[in-house]
Amino acid sequence: MPITSRQSLRRLEAYFIAPHIYQRPDVSDRQAKLATIVSTNIIPRLLRLHSEIITDAPPVKVLVEALAPSKADISGFDDVLLGADLEAAAAYVTILRDWGLPMETLFVELLEPTARLLGEMWDRDECDFIDVRLGVARLQKLLAVFNNTHTVASLDDRHQVLMAMTSGGQHQFGGQIVERFLLGGGRQVKTVMSGTIDDIVDAARAEWFAVANLTAGSDRQIDALTSTIAELRRQSKNQKIGVMVGGPVFTANPELSSKVGADVTAPNAPAAVLIAQKLSDRQPQ
Repeated sequence: MPITSRQSLRRLEAYFIAPHIYQRPDVSDRQAKLATIVSTNIIPRLLRLHSEIITDAPPVKVLVEALAPSKADISGFDDVLLGADLEAAAAYVTILRDWGLPMETLFVELLEPTARLLGEMWDRDECDFIDVRLGVARLQKLLAVFNNTHTVASLDDRHQVLMAMTSGGQHQFGGQIVERFLLGGGRQVKTVMSGTIDDIVDAARAEWFAVANLTAGSDRQIDALTSTIAELRRQSKNQKIGVMVGGPVFTANPELSSKVGADVTAPNAPAAVLIAQKLSDRQPQ
């Protein structure tokens, strides 16, 4: 029995990226450009996951020959990860899962670093928003397949994200960029910018959110953010809400996220999309 169906994979398109993007005439060229990124930066990571972490997995060559489509714009491993055939990519990550690769390893060693790299290239104007969205959408789909959440009927119910900046924050632009990517990634976002603790907690108490994304502009806001997260977890309508934090202070010191009571921090907007999905996938089905 196939591990995925074409119908279930197509269903993911409605969640992870606007359908009109795939109708653009330049999509194949953009996928080829992303494949170049993958071949030079991501494939070495994938090879290490395959050969070092899962030592008894089938040879890489065998899997590539078996999974890569015969008629594709991109060939070999590039196609397995970011090519035109999602079924091939889904089959590959599922094989890795079935051979014992933990989701956390796949996420930390491959998916999140790929999203982070795409964000860095976007910052350097080496690719545009659509390029990044195509790449992040594929990573989202692979994560959904790996976690079996692509088959959950209530997938859209776990796409609610609460975004907020702790009171006194002046760096709203970064939060707006994250919001744009989250919306592009199929998330339903409610934003409470420059809100007080009461504003943020009231929003979480009134409505069910899978994830809260909170931003601190400087270390002067750490105490307020810590208090906000504690109250958020205590009073949220979703008692299992995932909490993600961002901002310059966490970019410089990622370990600070656990000290303020968050689950994780996101280094940039594309990575935030993937992390939001990871936190959403932990929600009760």
